[in-house]
Amino acid sequence: LRTSGLEAGHTVSFLCPNIPEMLAAHFAVPLAGGVLGALNFRLGTGEIAYILEHSETRLLFVERELAGLVAPLVGKLPLLREMVLIDDGVPGPPLAATSLEDFLARAPGGRVELDLEDDETSYSINYTSGTTGRPKGVLYTHRGAHIHAVGEVMQMGLTPSSAYLWTLPMFHCNGWGFPWAVTAAAGRHVCLRKVDAAAVFDLVAREGVTHFCGAPTVLVMLATHAAQHGLRFPHPVKIVTAAAPPSPRIIQTMEEMGATVIHVYGLTETYGPHTVCAWNPDWDSLDFGERARLKARQGVPYPVFGEVRVVDEAMRDVPRDGATLGEVVMRGNNIMKGYFKDPEATAQAFRGGWFHSGDLGVWHPDGYIELRDRKKDIIISGGENISSIEVENCLYQHPAVLEAAVVGRPDEKWGEVPVAFVDLKPGAAASEAELIAFCRERIAHFKCPKQVLFGPLPKTPPGKTRTWPRGAGAREAAPAAAGGGGR
Repeated sequence: LRTSGLEAGHTVSFLCPNIPEMLAAHFAVPLAGGVLGALNFRLGTGEIAYILEHSETRLLFVERELAGLVAPLVGKLPLLREMVLIDDGVPGPPLAATSLEDFLARAPGGRVELDLEDDETSYSINYTSGTTGRPKGVLYTHRGAHIHAVGEVMQMGLTPSSAYLWTLPMFHCNGWGFPWAVTAAAGRHVCLRKVDAAAVFDLVAREGVTHFCGAPTVLVMLATHAAQHGLRFPHPVKIVTAAAPPSPRIIQTMEEMGATVIHVYGLTETYGPHTVCAWNPDWDSLDFGERARLKARQGVPYPVFGEVRVVDEAMRDVPRDGATLGEVVMRGNNIMKGYFKDPEATAQAFRGGWFHSGDLGVWHPDGYIELRDRKKDIIISGGENISSIEVENCLYQHPAVLEAAVVGRPDEKWGEVPVAFVDLKPGAAASEAELIAFCRERIAHFKCPKQVLFGPLPKTPPGKTRTWPRGAGAREAAPAAAGGGGR
């Protein structure tokens, strides 16, 4: 990297699946003085072009299978000096690029020392999903990455005997810090190009995997595969889940399969997890259902990360009653340096001296926080606030429901009413009327869906269920997205 003209602060981007070269990049690029940009390969060419240009990427490493995403960009990005092609044995389209072998042949040999005068120097840049406009470049520092790794080692019990399976994309908040944490603990990395349920169960058994991460959608996939094939995990496995609040039902299912589910919460701006639903030994005697309900909460800050509060509009703490809604705000060691080239957005995010998550939650008497919704996603029906997450968790209790998402639809009388999008388990059946009646038996009637639409739920690149536009467009988007009607 250094002999190829990389200077301190230059961005080096990687467009790769979870292969060893992607793992090595998490150490090589910062060691050379650069800033690592791990690109989401689920994005389109235009989105990738924007990120490469905005991050001022000088060198781009591309795995052959993904070459088609950047082939149209050759010669079109003025700051991009070179593309390097990584051949992992998987076929892909041609790309005018330097081979990795030729690139590595430039190395002069000898040990490379880290030359770092300030530990607040940028280490990596990660882009938000851009759901509210252009994605923002979130800057991580050497200090933040170091402390985040220490926190993961402590909280997840990583040791030299740990084997970590890469089901979580390394482009998600630098794999939530596990490239650094597992290595710091002298553990073993097991790379996986693509998440496949059969491969996960095989590798857990064959490689002695002790830890892996995944969004609740990954857990649903594993649970479905296990039910179809009569599988359980052959030994204790810790599964760390985040992205969207997991339903208590899926947590219970995974525990019955022999896994320990650790629920964490954070954002791109917090290096991934900031809080963890740390286990309280007093819960050991509770039944599966109650334990799963408690585990679905977002929890308390990691020991070395910092602070979390739930506040009202005046930045006052809400009562710790498990009912009063407020915004979740955070500060501490694993909060971003800022948004790259966007001081206004940075100032807005840190107003009042705390990072504003945009998430609405409650504070329980035991100090644990629990998300209820995004500020922008709260459904206001007849003047009453409805938490989409609460309604979704109710739907997840139905034995036929695989996935559920609830959004607000404009309504002349009520302003908005809840609409549910539901994907049923393979071979299962449920009607719209049945699911609405099921909800009415469990939650306030005004919170219950007024319509249920059936079909697969689309996902955002981070694995969250993609919700549909609010306001005038929601009425048209909802039926088109799910196909309409019941089954």
